[in-house]
Amino acid sequence: MQGQDLMPIGKWRPDSTPPAFSTHEIFSTIPRVRQPLHVVRESSGGRLGLGQSGEVLPLQQSGNSAYPLMATFPALYPEWLGDRSFLEVHHLRFPYVAGAMFRGIASSSMVIEMARAGMIGFFGAGGMALNELEKALEEIEGGLGNSGLSWGSNLLHSPSDSEMEDATVDLYLRRGVKRVSAAAYMSISRSVVRYAATGLRSDSSGHVSRHNYLFAKVSRPEVARLFMCPAPKEILESLVSQGRLTKLEATLASRVPLAEDITVEGDSGGHTDNQTLTSLFPTVLSLRDEMVDRYGYARPIRIGAAGGLGTPSAVAAAFAMGAAYVLTGSVNQGAVESGLSAEGREMLAMADVSDVAMAPAADMFELGAKVQVLKRGTMFSNRASQIYQIYSAYSSLESIPSPIRAKLEKDIFCAPMEEIWTETRRFFSHRAPKEIEKAEKDPKHRMALVFRWYLGKTAQWAIDGDSANRINYQICCGPAMGSFNAWVAGSFLERPENRTVVNIARNLLEGAAVVTRAQQLRSYGVPVPSQAFFFRPRNLS
Repeated sequence: MQGQDLMPIGKWRPDSTPPAFSTHEIFSTIPRVRQPLHVVRESSGGRLGLGQSGEVLPLQQSGNSAYPLMATFPALYPEWLGDRSFLEVHHLRFPYVAGAMFRGIASSSMVIEMARAGMIGFFGAGGMALNELEKALEEIEGGLGNSGLSWGSNLLHSPSDSEMEDATVDLYLRRGVKRVSAAAYMSISRSVVRYAATGLRSDSSGHVSRHNYLFAKVSRPEVARLFMCPAPKEILESLVSQGRLTKLEATLASRVPLAEDITVEGDSGGHTDNQTLTSLFPTVLSLRDEMVDRYGYARPIRIGAAGGLGTPSAVAAAFAMGAAYVLTGSVNQGAVESGLSAEGREMLAMADVSDVAMAPAADMFELGAKVQVLKRGTMFSNRASQIYQIYSAYSSLESIPSPIRAKLEKDIFCAPMEEIWTETRRFFSHRAPKEIEKAEKDPKHRMALVFRWYLGKTAQWAIDGDSANRINYQICCGPAMGSFNAWVAGSFLERPENRTVVNIARNLLEGAAVVTRAQQLRSYGVPVPSQAFFFRPRNLS
C-alpha cells in the first residue's frame, strides 16, 4: 500500500524534532517503544515516516508545517505484552516466568533474583530429597523475607512414587508455598488436587478466591483439558473422607478449574513431545475458550507459552498468539545463578540450534521415555541410547554377552556392574525400598536400576562440574539455547559470566516490545527496515 492511498485521520505538527523518513532515521526511532509514535505522510511524494512528540491537530487545520497524520501508536511497555490479570493476580511487574529446571538447576538464588525483578521463578525441586528441598525453601524465604514478592517451586508427577509426591505437597503446605508448577502429569493425582484445593474460600457474593496457585505445564491438549476442568469429584470426596480437605474446600473446588495458569510447552529441553509451539498453542487456546464456556467460570484461564523462546522475536511471536505470559528454561540454565556447573554453562554457551538430541530419560527409562539434551561436547546422548538398546535386547545383567558387558564397564560405567548395583541398592534402600524388592524378584528391573544409575549420575556430574566425567555430562537443552547464542553473539551477553537471569529476561522482553512495535508500524505501511526486527542486547539489570 502506498502512502498516498491512505486516508489521514488528522494532522501532526513537529516540535524541534523533525519526522523520520529515511531508512536510518526510521530504524533509530523504532526502539523508542516508551514514546508515542505518529505515522505521518510526507506532503510531497507520499512517503510514510514517523513523528515523535509534536502536536496532533484536527484534519481541517491548515499550515505548511503540519503533516497528514495516518495513525498514532501509544507507548508500548514490555510490562504490557501479556495478560494484565496475570500481573494483577500474582503481583508482578512483568509477564515472565523462569521454569523449574530439575535438581536445583533453577536454584534458590535464581528464584530470589526473579522475584526481586517483578517476575516469577520456580525452584527446580525435581529429583531432590525432601531435606534438600526444605533447605532450599528456607534459603528463598530468608532471601525474600516478608517482602510479599511472588515465587514458586516445582511438583513433578511421580506415578511410581506417589508417597514422595504427597510428601512434597505436605512440605509445600506446611511452609506456605503459594505457587507450584505441576509438570510431567498425564493424569490428575490426589496430591496435586489437595494442593490446589487447600485454602479455597468464598466471599459474601460467592466469589471463590485461592490460597494456592497451581501452574500446569502441558504439551498435549488432552492433558491441558484435565487441568481446565474442576478437580475430579471422586478425588475430592476421598480427600474429604481422609480429613485432608474440608467439605467447603471440596465444594468450592468443584466450581473452579484445577489450574488457572496453564503453560503450553512446545519443543524444549528435558521431557518434551517436540511439538511446534505455533501449532500447539492455538489449539490449547481454543480449548480454553471451550472449557470456560462449558463450565461458566467467572475468571478466565490464563494460557502461557514455553518452549523455543530464546530470542525476542520468538517471545514477541508467543505474545502475538495470545500468551498471557512466557516461560523460559534452557536459556536460564546458562545464567550465573543456575545450579549447573561453570563447565556446563560454558558448554551451553557454545551450542547451536542443531546441537541437541533425544536420549533415554532416567525417571521413565523402562517406558522408553526420552529427554532432549545437549549433544555438543558430550557423549551422553549416544551412550545413553546404547544402554537402552542393550536393555531392550536382554532380560538381565547376567544375559548380556561378556564382550558387551566388558565394554559397558570399561567405556561407559567405568566400574564393575557389581559395584554399581551395590551403590544403587544403597540409594534405593533409603529413597524407595519397594524398588529393591521388585529388583530382587525381577532381573530385568534390576538391570534397569543399574542402567538408570548412569543416567542419574551424568546429570549430577554436570551439576557438580566433575571434570573427569565431562564427556558424560547430561545437560537438558532445547534448540532455544542455540538461537539465544546466535542472538547475543558479539554483545555483552555472549560471555557466560555476564548472563544473569534478570538480564536475560529483561532483554528478551525489551526486544520483544521492539519487534512488536516494528511489526505494528510495518502493518500500517511504514517502510520498516529488516534490521529493525533485531534487538541488540544491552545491560538492563
